[in-house]
Amino acid sequence: MNETHIHLLITHLPIICAVLGAFVLIHGIWKKSNVTLIAAYNILIISAIGAGIAYATGEGAEEAVEHLQGISKNVIEEHQESALISLIGLIVIGIIAVIGLFVTWRTSSLIRPVALIALVAALAGFGLIAWTGYLGGQIRHTEIGNHSVSPAQEGNGKDND
Repeated sequence: MNETHIHLLITHLPIICAVLGAFVLIHGIWKKSNVTLIAAYNILIISAIGAGIAYATGEGAEEAVEHLQGISKNVIEEHQESALISLIGLIVIGIIAVIGLFVTWRTSSLIRPVALIALVAALAGFGLIAWTGYLGGQIRHTEIGNHSVSPAQEGNGKDND
C-alpha cells in the first residue's frame, strides 16, 4: 500500500467524523449528557487527525495521477487549496474539542457554551471538508464534474478550465 491508497482510504474519515461528531454533539447538548459530549469531542479529534493524514498523503496521490490522460491540473490545484483550508479548519475544531474535553471533565459552567461553539465549528468544518472531498472526487470521477481533459486538449497542454 502506498500514499495514494492511504489517501483514498483516509479521506472519507474526516468527512464522516465531522458530520457524525456534529450529530453526537447535538444529542449530547439536547440530553445534557457529558458522556455523549465527550464521545462527540473524541470523534471530532479523530476527524482532525484524519484530515492531517489525508493532507500529508495528498502529495503522493497527486504524483500518481497528475500525468494521467484526462486529469485536469486545475482541479488538482483547486482540491489542494481547499484541502489546506479544510485542514486548518479541522485543526481548529480539534483544538476546540480538546478544550471541550477538559471543560467537560472539570464539570465547569462552560460545558454548554463550549459544546455550542464546537457544534457550529463542526458544521462549518463539515462544509469545508465535504467541498474538498467533492473537488477531490472530480479528479478521477469525471461523471461528477465537467473538468475532464479531452485527448486533444491533453496533447496541446491545455486544461478544460
